Amino acid sequence: MNKVILVLLDGLNYETGRSRMGFMNHLVEMKKAQFYKVVSALPSLSRPLYETILTGTNPIEHGITNNSINRRSKEESIFSIAQKAGLKTGAAAYHWVSELYNKSPFNYIEDRIQNDATRNIQNGMFYFEDSYPDSHLFIDGEYIRKTYDPDFLFIHSMNIDFVGHLYSSGSKEYRKKALEVDSILSNFILTWMKQGYKIIVTADHGMNSDCDHGGIEDDERHVPMWIIGEQFVNDDCDEINQLLIAPTICKILGIAPSKKMMNEKFIGLK
Repeated sequence: MNKVILVLLDGLNYETGRSRMGFMNHLVEMKKAQFYKVVSALPSLSRPLYETILTGTNPIEHGITNNSINRRSKEESIFSIAQKAGLKTGAAAYHWVSELYNKSPFNYIEDRIQNDATRNIQNGMFYFEDSYPDSHLFIDGEYIRKTYDPDFLFIHSMNIDFVGHLYSSGSKEYRKKALEVDSILSNFILTWMKQGYKIIVTADHGMNSDCDHGGIEDDERHVPMWIIGEQFVNDDCDEINQLLIAPTICKILGIAPSKKMMNEKFIGLK
């Protein structure tokens, strides 16, 4: 059975991913990964795009149209489809992900660590500070992977977005944070590859020079994506629709995409 790890680097725009992520782009040079430009849905905001990425539906359809809407998802997600199919799911992610797929509102004391086979995210570790160190976050994800062996693991990093809001996408701080996350990924990805995982690393949205996002400009809407695994081939596409991520992951996991997902095309699959 194929297992998938989806890494979401919150707030990483395409140009910074292309120019600063040395290890990830080394994998591309060595023909171990494919690299794409993804065009996010609108608005280019976090909570709407978590839902878009994980359900394969647009904000106008799923109804999470801004960051202030706090409720459970009403759509079928990768998590819910996998759970119903008897697969194991896990996440190390920002607490908004728990609110979308497990419990809303998030209880900071009770919901930090969740282990419940009946939930969409069966094994989760959720943080609630944007400054929660990525170094800790990836260790959380690796703990879930080693301890619970999920078929689908979602790891969601927040530090690039956090620094971008403080200093802007044009700052040395933002570029440095991208380098740091790239270095962290280099500690895990080769192990994941050797163990046969299919790996997708991407972002929800980018960041602009005004220390923000939410609009339609390229630096807000264009994000990088690396896909790693022998199953993948180069599609030779200039741009990828963000809606394709969810059905592609379902296809790899061997589960049927939801009826609302785009089912006629998948990213880089042989």
